[in-house]
Amino acid sequence: MNKVFPDARAACADIPTGATLFVGGFGLCGIPEESIAAVRELGPRELTIISNNAGTTDHGLVHLLKNRQVKKMISSYVGENQVFEQQMLAGQIEVELTPQGTMSERIRAGGAGIPAFFTPTGVGTKVAEGKEVREFDGRRYVMERAISGDYALVKAWKGDRLGNLVYRKTARNFNPMMAMAARITIAEVEQLVEPGEIDPDLVHTPAIFVQRLFQANAPSHFIERRTVRKRA
Repeated sequence: MNKVFPDARAACADIPTGATLFVGGFGLCGIPEESIAAVRELGPRELTIISNNAGTTDHGLVHLLKNRQVKKMISSYVGENQVFEQQMLAGQIEVELTPQGTMSERIRAGGAGIPAFFTPTGVGTKVAEGKEVREFDGRRYVMERAISGDYALVKAWKGDRLGNLVYRKTARNFNPMMAMAARITIAEVEQLVEPGEIDPDLVHTPAIFVQRLFQANAPSHFIERRTVRKRA
């Protein structure tokens, strides 16, 4: 089965208003920037977006936030994006803050078909309010529900026409589990190759989890915050 689409706009064309989207990436590393741009152009609104963060004030999901297409964000970090911060503080967007490890496991559980799990993270804090708390072996744990969604927009370094994906380094943080947790996964790949060109031992996301993919035109590789020291 050939799952290749000509571009991001064609791959994202049926995302409707009110959809729940997973958007991969960590900071600006591994973000599906062309898919985000396509969603902005296509214009679906009232979106619920699950993403570790919302990019920066200039790059990433900020384009959907500026366009008022986002109703709710489920994230673990709101720094680096002044638009996200301002909309949250003004009550213009609903935000569900989730500890980063808990968020990762909620997504993984959604992809694995596990409805809920218990974690010690957040016990005794606002994170646990309204949630079931149990004691196991003398320690208290809060129950967290899994997350699943309609679409996942992920970014991979390499993919074949069947949908097998390989990520590079930090881009592997959230993309693989998001690809498993959505009904339809749309993969943006830097290199599109033929089946058999990827060593099976190197595949991070098997093709069964990917329904659509396209080759990115010009990956930008933005750096969120450069922290290297100056040369002597």
